[in-house]
Amino acid sequence: MRALAGCVFGVVATGVALGLLTSGPTTAKARDATCPPAMTRVQDFCIDRWEVMMVDHASEQALSPYYPPHAGRLQRVLRIWQIERLEVGEPGARALPLPPLPEVERGRFEPRAVSLPKVVPQGYLSHALATRACANAGKRLCSEREWVTACEGASRRKYPYGDQFEPGKCNVYRFLHPAHVLHGVSFVGHTDPRLNLVVERGEDPLLRLTGATESCRSQWPDAAIYDMVGNLDEWIDDPTGTFVGGFYARSTREGCQAKIVAHDAEYYDYSLGTRCCADAK
Repeated sequence: MRALAGCVFGVVATGVALGLLTSGPTTAKARDATCPPAMTRVQDFCIDRWEVMMVDHASEQALSPYYPPHAGRLQRVLRIWQIERLEVGEPGARALPLPPLPEVERGRFEPRAVSLPKVVPQGYLSHALATRACANAGKRLCSEREWVTACEGASRRKYPYGDQFEPGKCNVYRFLHPAHVLHGVSFVGHTDPRLNLVVERGEDPLLRLTGATESCRSQWPDAAIYDMVGNLDEWIDDPTGTFVGGFYARSTREGCQAKIVAHDAEYYDYSLGTRCCADAK
């Protein structure tokens, strides 16, 4: 596997104008639907159309997607990687600074999940943080049945785009692993805040903006749902710890059936995000 060859790094802007936090494409049909904005109705429940980003619940300021949205864990990660980034990997990787930390995360904050297109989705989530962020949005984590049903689309397909695996249709099974690029091995250092900054061939981020992979959409009459396979793994409502869908560097062709049960609910790393569900009303 190549390391730095063909890779560059960059920070994608994460600032979100306050007015965008409740925005999104709207139609007469969407306004009349029984689901909140930015959610799609699937049978008897609603699900976020895009993987979530985080804002502070009180101030509505955007949180960084490159750090755990938890004050204690964030400070621990900062302490570790301010030192470790200078000790591991090739010189080009060691020169990559940590992503900037928003001022709101230098004090007390409370994460709330927000589903929006064209933003960097939040990684570094534990099951508890994902649960809390959805609850602060008046939502909840999806059950496995709900998540798989939504992923398969109205046509009940194995992948959001069809019944046969097609490379590149979803952001999964990528050639590069970001930990290998930055650290020289793929199986250590998974809390490094820089991992989701790795870009392949100078132009294609390993972690893409929400909805950027247009071909990876699960189609429902109300609206499409994006990135249910690839981009980030997603926590579901299993307190023993289950995440689904596969992240961008996971070597899986299981599509909507892909899931990992090897970690407990307190686990978190760069590859773990979520989306929320709610009961249809």
